[in-house]
Amino acid sequence: MASVRLEHVVRRFGDNAVVNDVTMDIADKEFLVLVGPSGCGKSTILKMIAGLEEVSSGNIYIGERLVNNLAPKDRDVAMVFQNYALYPHMSVFDNMAFGLRLRNVSAQLLRERVHEAAKILDIGPLLSRKPRELSGGQRQRVALGRAIVREPKAFLMDEPLSNLDAKLRVQTRVELSRLHQRLHATMIYVTHDQVEAMTMGTRIAIIRDGVLQQVDSPAQVYASPVNMFVAGFIGSPAMNFFRGRLERAPGSLVVKSSGLSVPLVPQFAARLDGAEPGEVVLGVRPEDVHDARRFAAPEAGPRIDAQVEFVEHMGNENFVHLRSGDASLLARMDREVQPARGDVLPVVVDSRKVHLFDAHSERALLPGSS
Repeated sequence: MASVRLEHVVRRFGDNAVVNDVTMDIADKEFLVLVGPSGCGKSTILKMIAGLEEVSSGNIYIGERLVNNLAPKDRDVAMVFQNYALYPHMSVFDNMAFGLRLRNVSAQLLRERVHEAAKILDIGPLLSRKPRELSGGQRQRVALGRAIVREPKAFLMDEPLSNLDAKLRVQTRVELSRLHQRLHATMIYVTHDQVEAMTMGTRIAIIRDGVLQQVDSPAQVYASPVNMFVAGFIGSPAMNFFRGRLERAPGSLVVKSSGLSVPLVPQFAARLDGAEPGEVVLGVRPEDVHDARRFAAPEAGPRIDAQVEFVEHMGNENFVHLRSGDASLLARMDREVQPARGDVLPVVVDSRKVHLFDAHSERALLPGSS
């Protein structure tokens, strides 16, 4: 296996930079997930690493070797595509062995590698079947097996689970994480699904319009997003945002918005010591909005009497859509909280967990505590 390094990488189509000055280090044996909305450039980054897209400027290294001008076959990476790309006329065994045959690997070593990969992926009984005889999940395993037998320096995966149903996606996510632990492989994985990113990655890299926004562990990105885009993209349901003003009160700082007023806890206020009153954006995650009757803590902000607009019953929890004045907010609550539409529900915000952003640059002023 090997590390992968990108240095000021740019990919242009005409005057349009679809990947813009991306610098990133992926450590040996790391599982890095590139995540962002459709069209943000994450798949283009993966294809440049694989050699399927040219680099307009900047450098890409695999291990210590500069690979900008190397053909894909010479980069020693294996790519798993969204559509699996299996040969329909070949058996599972032959699909998995195809790349090794092109490299003139001996018949004995070929058989050993294919059977070992089949054992790892639990597809041994399927080796004589054709792709049309397999389910979507089984085809995905065959595509992974074809990559594993090559023993590449890095695995590159471009939204490999997007064609699977919801239940199978969850199952395959777990299998891929186990596979990474077992192979101790360098894996770079592209997805638009932030749940996949949060649950699978050692680190996640968030991309927006070709620009790298933040690279960190899932827990750190969730707790301390660098800007409003990251804060709103990572987390399900998405963070609530309220435009308001940062104002000084006797002995404290308060964020005041329409229908919402949240005093900052002392440690947060101290970090903003000297800040001038002005426009800010308050960020509150839905799980930090609580039923005031069930959350009595010194860290709770003032009670807000909010009207229930809609309730999404999720089984183990409820997503409660609320309105207070001109402000709408979403609360993630225990299933025991069963308000009806039109009810007035007293809620409080956990002031220890709020986020604060500059209203103009959208950069984080105050990340929540982890």
